[in-house]
Amino acid sequence: MQSLTDENFNGNIVRGLFLRQPSLDLLRVQDVNLLHVDDPEILEWAANNNRILLTHDRATMPDFA
Repeated sequence: MQSLTDENFNGNIVRGLFLRQPSLDLLRVQDVNLLHVDDPEILEWAANNNRILLTHDRATMPDFA
């Protein structure tokens, strides 16, 4: 599973996942120059790159998803 986490996703979870599964195919928005980018652009990037977006943003992201 290819994933992308946005800036609202808990970094402790990301670190824990990599500790348990170092080969995990997970990128952070910081890794692909999408930090502080609007939600629609992040969703578009994830879709274009066949990645599932992981987020804890329940305030704005659902409106765009």
